[in-house]
Amino acid sequence: MQPRNMSMSGVVDLAAVKAAQEAKTKAEQARAEAARHGGAGAVSPADLVIDVDEAGFERDVLQRSAEVPVVIDFWAEWCQPCKQLSPVLERLAVEYDGRFLLAKIDVDANQMLMQQFGVQGIPAVFAVVAGQALPLFQGAAGEAQIRETLDQLVQVAEQRFGLTGLVVDPDADPGAQPEPALPEGPHDALLEAAVVALDAGDFAGAVQAYRNVLSDDPANSEAKLGLAQAELLQRVQGMDPQAVRKDAAEKPADAEAQIAAADLDLVGGHVEDAFGRLIETVQRTAGDDRDAVRRRLLELFEVVGTDDPRVVGARRALARALF
Repeated sequence: MQPRNMSMSGVVDLAAVKAAQEAKTKAEQARAEAARHGGAGAVSPADLVIDVDEAGFERDVLQRSAEVPVVIDFWAEWCQPCKQLSPVLERLAVEYDGRFLLAKIDVDANQMLMQQFGVQGIPAVFAVVAGQALPLFQGAAGEAQIRETLDQLVQVAEQRFGLTGLVVDPDADPGAQPEPALPEGPHDALLEAAVVALDAGDFAGAVQAYRNVLSDDPANSEAKLGLAQAELLQRVQGMDPQAVRKDAAEKPADAEAQIAAADLDLVGGHVEDAFGRLIETVQRTAGDDRDAVRRRLLELFEVVGTDDPRVVGARRALARALF
């Protein structure tokens, strides 16, 4: 079950990376804190199934996916198989007790979302985890298959992104908004400032904020990842994508041309293309050029996350190219 990046509603593709890192460091703590306070910030079982439209997609799906996997049920009133599948998904959303959120999208009223996800027929079920989309299954699947798929989804969300889900309180008011968690730790204000700067497109400000954290705490993993991401976004900010890709196509052994194109690949969500491009360039170059390509590849590994399977595979390929 491999995520693929989705770019929607002006959301920067690399926001998924930021969301994943924030989730790893904060989700478990927030869930435990809510539980200790008798469900403060919890949701009711009725809040586990929501109707989503194009206007609310970024808020209700992309943003929520930073704290809980969001399963998307594409359906329509005229679709008979949908009438069999949807009640099963709704029941399981409650049974899984906050481990995922079910978002129902009526395709007749939300054609753009249907096209963006590449839905060919309904019912179709996707998931969004930390801003990344996963196709789950299409058609009226059996309950055993659905449970198996959801179990895998929950496992991926917990192990790769640290998403522990929502705290569910049967006595909570439906529709009530949870109180935001207060920053904790000596560098949280700086980290939050960096995130705000990223969201505003102030990549230089984000770079400086992350560097300020690392000057006091060189081992801070969130700041390391954030800095790598902000520096990447800063590098591509002024690029002409068409010119960069034309230059790379004409100069396959030019280190600078391939490095620039790899940055664009990654920002566009084409992780394997970025890694493959630089590994091939390592094989074609030598000396300082080769070392520059290798260093940039290691930086991109940091952006994606060193435990990502794509990074693990690319590390092995890089080792073979070098030795």
